[in-house]
Amino acid sequence: MPNVHRSEILDFLTYGEQRDRIRAEAMAAKALRRVHLGEYLTFLFENHTTIRYQILEMVRAEQIIKESDIQHELSTYNAVMGGLGELGCTLLIEIPEEKDRAVLLRRWRGLPGHVFMTFSDGSLEAASFDLDQMNEEKLSSVQFLKFAVGHRTPTGLLADLFDLKSEVLFAPETLTALQGDLQP
Repeated sequence: MPNVHRSEILDFLTYGEQRDRIRAEAMAAKALRRVHLGEYLTFLFENHTTIRYQILEMVRAEQIIKESDIQHELSTYNAVMGGLGELGCTLLIEIPEEKDRAVLLRRWRGLPGHVFMTFSDGSLEAASFDLDQMNEEKLSSVQFLKFAVGHRTPTGLLADLFDLKSEVLFAPETLTALQGDLQP
């Protein structure tokens, strides 16, 4: 999947004029790539469209004009996308009750190593977690993951950590979108 390039990032005023159209395209792409696994885990598989939108939103929200800051946003967000043969995603750990959040994020500190992509050949691939999104005490409620897919066909997701045990198959439209994202 190609990275977002500097030439694709509009200044925040020009983006503001085109935001409704770009946002609609990004929301449509996100809808195809959003997968709920159990009660608390939502995976948003990223692609060029979703990452470009995130960068444009950051530039707009922070009114970034300095070239080095724009390059930093490009570098940061492009890293979330998977490389060749990989799918990158943002994992949102959604805990609705604020009073439960700190307790559960501590208890689920061991989630890395317990999230897998499933494949049509019966194999599993553990998610690679960004270690900057956790510490010795707890997970961040937002995680950045990558799955090495290679030439296999993904079929779904699986979590096997005690109270997060769940499995989901990808909807046909999600599978089609992800297979498109894997094309060079």
